[in-house]
Amino acid sequence: MDPLHDIRGIDPAPWWPLAPGWWLILLGALLFALLIWWLWRQRRLYPLGRWQKDARQRLVRLKRQLQHAPTKEVASELSELLRRIAIARCGRAKTAALSGQAWLAWLANNDRSGFDWQANGQLLLQLPYAPPDRDSDRDKIRNLIDAAIRWVSEEACHV
Repeated sequence: MDPLHDIRGIDPAPWWPLAPGWWLILLGALLFALLIWWLWRQRRLYPLGRWQKDARQRLVRLKRQLQHAPTKEVASELSELLRRIAIARCGRAKTAALSGQAWLAWLANNDRSGFDWQANGQLLLQLPYAPPDRDSDRDKIRNLIDAAIRWVSEEACHV
């Protein structure tokens, strides 16, 4: 009876390496998690709607345009865009009639980041109406655009 061996069962299937189906499930779960994260991030950055996303994209485009366009042109477009953002955020009745120092004071009061619009925003009042050959410091305008990007990401009008 020595030459007879006992019957052995089948070896259990190893769990590693995973079968291709499991890799597809893991990839799908990862993509689903990334989608959920992206949607959560979009909702957090733009809680009030699509206008904030559009305004932020325009400001980023304006910042890129600053590298090669005249600063007078960029300042004019920035000034117009800030007014549109203010109207979208707080309504036409509160913001449309503002001009000059009152406009800069309103921006300072409605910007929670603490950017000093009254001191740094003088270019918004002067440069769009300056002679065509006048150029200004690109760094100052870049700082204004960065402050506007932060301001767009805030939740709502609070004054």
